[in-house]
Amino acid sequence: MSIPAITPADLAELCKTSRKIDLIDVRTPMEYREAHVEIARNVPLDTLDPAAEMKARAGSETAPIYVICRSGSRGRQACEKFRAAGFTNVVNVEGGTLACIECGLSVIRGKRMVSLERQVRIAAGLLVLLGCLLGWLVHPAFVALAAFVGAGLVFAGVTDTCGMGLLLARMPWNRVKETGTCCSVAQPQKGIGS
Repeated sequence: MSIPAITPADLAELCKTSRKIDLIDVRTPMEYREAHVEIARNVPLDTLDPAAEMKARAGSETAPIYVICRSGSRGRQACEKFRAAGFTNVVNVEGGTLACIECGLSVIRGKRMVSLERQVRIAAGLLVLLGCLLGWLVHPAFVALAAFVGAGLVFAGVTDTCGMGLLLARMPWNRVKETGTCCSVAQPQKGIGS
C-alpha cells in the first residue's frame, strides 16, 4: 500500500486555509535546529512512538498527520510506522524540508551543522579508506572492512534505510540539549536566499 503524499505547494496552500495542521519533522534535533518549516514540531524518527502521538491527539484523531524530513525518505518510514500502529490518516511531504524551502514556505533557521547525509558519506568514505590502507599496510583481512561498508551502502540504496545514518543520528553531536529556546532567536525566513 502506497503512502499518501502532499507537495510543498499544496502544503503551503493548506497552511493558508487551515488553522491547525499537525506537521511532524522526523529529522534529528540538530537537523531540525538548522532549518525547519515554521509550523513543524520535532519528533525524531528513532524516538517516534506512533501510539503516544495518537494518544496526545485526543479529540482530533481524524485529522491527518503530515510528516516531513530532509528529502522524503525518513518521512515515508515514519508514515509506515504510523500505519503499522493502526493510524492510516498520515501524509508524507514530498521532497521534505529542502523542497519546502525551494517552494518558499516560511522556515526558521538556526545554527548550521553538517547534515546527516554528509556525515554518512564522510564516515563511509573514511571506513573504506581505512580498510584499504590497513589491508595494504597491515594485513589483507582488513579489506573486509571496506567490503562490509560497501555492502551496507548497497543495502541502504536498495531498502532506502541507512543503518549508519540511524547510528550517527544517536551520536552526541547530533543531539540538542533541551533548553526550550534552541530556535527562539532565529527569525522566520522565506526561501533559501532570504
